[in-house]
Amino acid sequence: MGFLNLFIVASIPVLKVLLVTALGSFLALDSISILGEDARKHLNRVVFFVFNPALVSSNLAKTITYESMIKLWFMPINILFTFLIGSALGWMLIQITRPPQHLRGLILGCCAAGNLGNMLIIIVPAVCKEKGSPFGDSDVCSTYGMAYSSLSMAIGAIYLWSYVYNIVRISSSKYTEGIDESSSKSSEEPSKVMNGSCREPLLSKDLSILENQADHFALPCSSSEARPQIVGFFVGLIPLIRWLMIGESAPLRVIEDSAYLIGEGAIPATTLIMGANLLRGLRGSDIHVSLIVGIIVIRYIALPLFGILIIKGVLHFGLVQSDPLYTFVLLLQFAVPPAMNIGTITQLFGAGEKECSVILLWTYGLASISLTLWSTFFMWLVA
Repeated sequence: MGFLNLFIVASIPVLKVLLVTALGSFLALDSISILGEDARKHLNRVVFFVFNPALVSSNLAKTITYESMIKLWFMPINILFTFLIGSALGWMLIQITRPPQHLRGLILGCCAAGNLGNMLIIIVPAVCKEKGSPFGDSDVCSTYGMAYSSLSMAIGAIYLWSYVYNIVRISSSKYTEGIDESSSKSSEEPSKVMNGSCREPLLSKDLSILENQADHFALPCSSSEARPQIVGFFVGLIPLIRWLMIGESAPLRVIEDSAYLIGEGAIPATTLIMGANLLRGLRGSDIHVSLIVGIIVIRYIALPLFGILIIKGVLHFGLVQSDPLYTFVLLLQFAVPPAMNIGTITQLFGAGEKECSVILLWTYGLASISLTLWSTFFMWLVA
């Protein structure tokens, strides 16, 4: 297949994502206010607790078997490579640019953690459905592509919340310590408001805000991200349950069909929320341009090149089966923009929120070009 045809196949899904993302940003404008702060919060909870679990569990249940688990053993290691290499390159960027302490965890997180779930779930099945796709039958490609993307989402969520979460927490500790010190000084010399009453110490306010945010964010990251994968593996790996629920002749196929129907709402809802959240980056911040450029170079140039070397190496030594679609997904994991949940983590600790919005705005704005080019090259490589 010609390189131009592959470029067209790769560009259509990315353009679809770009259009829906732009719609989400438009709906979040203050003059429109359809996807305002409260609306995004409620829709995000529906996505976390309903759409994503249904999407991931239904697709894993369809395709996960003992045989496929043997085939997919390398994906957790591949994602670990993206985190390790991204962290090393992010550390080098920090040594060069010398950013403030409370932003170092954000920079490491943006370099290490990619959008390994929603972005793949949007792009891979869309590529499969395009005419001229190099991955064979569109229905079979979409089914397995969605399963690979769902597994990528599961593994990426585990790494994100166990690794990036703690990096941001540690790096923001000095920032909060500075607030604590200033609060303790102000408590020694309490200031008075105009009516003569004492001001509430800043530290108690920060702690109460942190506790409220922790209540909001702890459950989605621990429960909603993990349970659908367990359910999907449970249904797919146990023959009796698989016979009851999976397949056109399955007695309880209506359960799986209903879960799949609900899960179809995950992709448009997630893309709209992503566009609405990126709008915050337009308000700007004091982050240096060199940091943004460095993160873009790491995510869109350095990491994909490392990915090509790694995947070519494991294929050369026969460690991974030569499946074009599976290889394409493994390569694409090195080329995606930073994970959107990094913004959630910065909100939790109250450090680097504006800077994170600006970074995500620029990286996702350039993702339309980068993902198109790298997807084209990866398809040419595996085809």
